[in-house]
Amino acid sequence: MKVKHTLKPIYDKDSQILILGSIPSVKSREIGFYYGHPKNRFWTTLEKVFEEKIGNTKEEKIHFLQKHHIALFDVIKECNITSSSDASIKNAIPNDLTPILNNSKIKTIFTTGTKAHQLYKKYLLKETKIEDIPLPSTSPANCKKGIEEILIEKYSQIKSNIQ
Repeated sequence: MKVKHTLKPIYDKDSQILILGSIPSVKSREIGFYYGHPKNRFWTTLEKVFEEKIGNTKEEKIHFLQKHHIALFDVIKECNITSSSDASIKNAIPNDLTPILNNSKIKTIFTTGTKAHQLYKKYLLKETKIEDIPLPSTSPANCKKGIEEILIEKYSQIKSNIQ
């Protein structure tokens, strides 16, 4: 199924960190916000890393991201994908990160999940000239034993890269 990215990037002039996923999941597209599946651990992992509650509304999540100088977007603008399976992504067209990079203080880019990392390297690294730091996926599909501790450890790099 052909899917187009419909979510706006979240960033402001003070953003220092850019976190890129692959493309919003079916659930995220339904609710109109990033990491929208109730079992996705993205928001709970950030709560643990920053030791603060984020809240459940889009506004609370945006406030949290901006407070911590974090920008959020995805690598892919459109692609063919089956359900929310990153492994099925074909015919990917990348998003243009130029507006974000030109209007913020982004120095570090993180990618969430193997596919986002691969697609970033393939399509965007030449443009951005910023090597990404790959992070494990917070998707409910990534249910390896001990993943909670791994997520907190790896995602702590975000906090340590903010000035």
